[in-house]
Order: sequence, then structure tokens, then C-alpha cells
Amino acid sequence: MTTNDTADATDMDETEDETETVTDESVDDATQNDDAATETEPQSEPRGGIVARSARVVRGRLGAILLVVALLASAGIAAWLYFQQYRPDQQTNDAAANVALDAAKSGTVALLSYAPQSLDKDFTAAKSHLTGDFLSYYTQFTEQIVTPAAKQKSVKTSAAVVRAAVSDLHPDSAVVLVFINQNTTSKENPDGSFAASAVKVGMQKINGTWLIASFDPV
Repeated sequence: MTTNDTADATDMDETEDETETVTDESVDDATQNDDAATETEPQSEPRGGIVARSARVVRGRLGAILLVVALLASAGIAAWLYFQQYRPDQQTNDAAANVALDAAKSGTVALLSYAPQSLDKDFTAAKSHLTGDFLSYYTQFTEQIVTPAAKQKSVKTSAAVVRAAVSDLHPDSAVVLVFINQNTTSKENPDGSFAASAVKVGMQKINGTWLIASFDPV
């Protein structure tokens, strides 16, 4: 081997060593870059886990909403039952019928009982049992017809309820059938005259009080 051949072989060896060194350094740099990317890149949650967690949240909120709706619905149903069924029943039971019945009986007695020496007091008491158009009619009738006749002829009349029954009853209205015995005296007939009659009394509930709205002989 010549001197030139020896030099060429040496140069080739040095070139191979440099190539290996560069290759190793490139591999090391790439490995370090991959490690750095692995360390800095956030770990993403699997898609299935996100969906499951979202479904749990939605189910929880939906359950709360449905619970509120159910409570509101039950409260609405309870209110409807009270005002549409229970409350009217409370206002049309036996106790309510008795109140309307007593009001019709006492009103009828006041309406048909008066004396010449106490006409104003008697008519005022009677009008406290009346309402509506019938109150207006009774006021006009007693002022224009009954008062002059009672004073001139000393007419005195008294009424007593023999029997009474509620024939129709609603929360704010009622019809009561009243059977009456009435005794009337005057200057012309001091011994008095007796009369029996029946009246259909229409009642109206005004501000919680039963009042006579109509008074029709049967």
C-alpha cells in the first residue's frame, strides 16, 4: 500500500465517524423533542367519558326540573279540587242550608209583621233582611201604601212560620219554601182575621249574609 492509499483510508474513517456522530446527535435531539412534547401536551379526556359525564349532569338537572313541575302540578290540582269541589260542597252542605233556611224564616217574619205605633222601626228591621230590586220594591210599597193604611185603620199584623224547607241551594243563592200563618187586626176588625199562605223565598248571599231577593206567593 502506498502513502496516498493510506491517507485516503484515514480520511474515509474520519468521515464515517463524523457521520455517525451527527446521526447520533439527531436521534438524541428528536428523542428529547418527543419527550418535551409528551410532557407539555395536556392529557385529553376520552370522548366517551365526556359524553357520560354530560349525560349525568343533564339527567340530574332534568330530574330537578321534573320534580319542580310535579310539585307545581300537584299544587294546582289541589287548588282546583278545593275551589271546584270541596269549597262548593262546604258551602252547600247541611250547615249552609240551615243558615239560609234560618235567614229566610226570620226575614219572612220581619217582612210580614208590623204595628201602627212602630212602623218605622218595623220596616227598617224588615229592610235589613232584603236586597236588590225587592228591597227597592218593598221600600216604595211600604212608604206609599202600607204606612198610610196602617196609620189610618190601625192595621197590625203578625206572622209566624209553620214550616219551611230549602228547595234549591247553591253557594251564593237559594230558594226556600215557607208556610206562614198570619193574623191581622184593625179598627174595622178588632177580633182579627187569620190567613195561611205559602211563599217561595229567593235568597242571595251578599258579603257572607243571606238576604231575601224575591218573595213570591205560591
